[in-house]
Amino acid sequence: MESSSSSSFVILSAFIISFFLLTSSPWKALAQQDNFLQCIASHSNQSMPQLYVPKSPSFLSVLQSSIYNLRFTSPATPKPLFIITPNHESQIRALVVCSKKHGLKITVRSGGHDFEGLSYRANVPFVLIDLVNFRTIDVNIKDSSAWVQAGATLGEVYYRIAEKSPVHGFPAGACPTVGVGGHISGGGFGLMVRKYGMAADHVLDARIINAKGEILDRKTMGEDLFWAIRGGGVTSFGVLLAWKIRLVPVPPTVTISTIAKTLEQDATKLVHKWQSVASYGVPDELSIALHVGVVDTGNNNNGTGIGSRRTIQATFTTLFLGPATQLLQVMEKKFPELGMKQEDCKEMRWVESTVRTAGFPDGTPVDILLNRSSLPKTTFKAKSDFVTRPIPKVGLEGIWKRFLKEERPELVIGVWGGRVNRISEHKIAFPHRAGNMYLIDYVSNWDEKEGQEASARHMSWIRELYDYMTPYVSKSPRTAFLNYKDLDLGRVRINGGTTFVDPRIWGRMYFKNNFPRLVKAKSNVDPENFFSGEQTIPPTITK
Repeated sequence: MESSSSSSFVILSAFIISFFLLTSSPWKALAQQDNFLQCIASHSNQSMPQLYVPKSPSFLSVLQSSIYNLRFTSPATPKPLFIITPNHESQIRALVVCSKKHGLKITVRSGGHDFEGLSYRANVPFVLIDLVNFRTIDVNIKDSSAWVQAGATLGEVYYRIAEKSPVHGFPAGACPTVGVGGHISGGGFGLMVRKYGMAADHVLDARIINAKGEILDRKTMGEDLFWAIRGGGVTSFGVLLAWKIRLVPVPPTVTISTIAKTLEQDATKLVHKWQSVASYGVPDELSIALHVGVVDTGNNNNGTGIGSRRTIQATFTTLFLGPATQLLQVMEKKFPELGMKQEDCKEMRWVESTVRTAGFPDGTPVDILLNRSSLPKTTFKAKSDFVTRPIPKVGLEGIWKRFLKEERPELVIGVWGGRVNRISEHKIAFPHRAGNMYLIDYVSNWDEKEGQEASARHMSWIRELYDYMTPYVSKSPRTAFLNYKDLDLGRVRINGGTTFVDPRIWGRMYFKNNFPRLVKAKSNVDPENFFSGEQTIPPTITK
């Protein structure tokens, strides 16, 4: 009787042959594809994984299902030769072994939020492994841990933890549709960072496939590689299968507050004061995040909205791990200028707070966290900075001036201090610790239908803003956050091995003095640089 693996291979081979005949591709390419499929079938002890080729009816819908930056949905964006959605570890192992054998690059997508689209695009022939089926979450409240497969989203993790316990949580990001694979491997920042540090600080174990196709855990991979994948970006070292994370205690009741102020309501003064208060002046249980954007005031004399004026709006989002009465006492003492009142505060369970901080309106049920497409997609360019001393008011006013010239700009600012600053910058690969006050994510959003000229204009605007910020941010090096990947910092040309920028430049910006150790770890586990990309760790540095 024919095995399911063999029958799947026959069906897929017939489909691939039909595809290449219809597109008049050379027989050499056909033979290569056929050999690739045979290789997968022979190395997997499961049935063939689901596979999509460019002529598949659902190819584009599958490709674009998890692309959150619409800048990379254009016809000019390189497409994979295959999209493969495995449902078993052995299938991924086969894909690694066979891609290496046949000279194909692989990209791996867990959630699709990579700012530069590097989890689903490349400039050389490549295969996209989409981990959408790798979403099992096994929560163990008895030992406060959970095994989480790499394709699960943060929202799914929060929901599954809350199913088991109202007093456990996990300190990761505010966006529920982000995949845990890339998020945690880049550090993973969220509103509990002051109390518990980064998400990567709470990784207990991991399962990863290396360039040899070996499935490794913490014990078998060794401490150097385990150190590297916590904040150093796992895509440089292998394919992440799952994390074992440590859960953290949260109180039965937390408090959320959101207060927005415009320039006319002293936003500049409040932002200036916020810088020092939020980072060093409040308890670790309190985190005050800041969002700055442009709003239409609607002020005009005829009630039509014509002639209305744009202004800057700063929104202060507060998470306090405790009741509103305690929060109000702290805010009255430390930040009375904000004017927080009882009616500004809402008490809730921690899992409900993750819904609110994701931007959903009051009353949204927590099962929205299970919806992988719950948030809108946009076209954007982003850049990041760490700030180590307060920006003076004149510096803030320069930002506002530039914001009012752009259509949909944002500053998404996460406050540092507390626990994240007290952990050594060498404990894991993520280095941005003591001395940092907050992290800025600069964003320019636009409509992808505006065309290339508009796109170039918006890209130029955010780069000019980044240049303007030089005197006000970290120095020697000017640092950046790996989760907010930015190819403007430099990139490697994959085919040919030449570099546009010395990797040490962007390597130090992302990893500071941890970069040499990351290069050493890379040289030990992937000396041939199979897991390569435009901003992956190189196995060697040419002096």
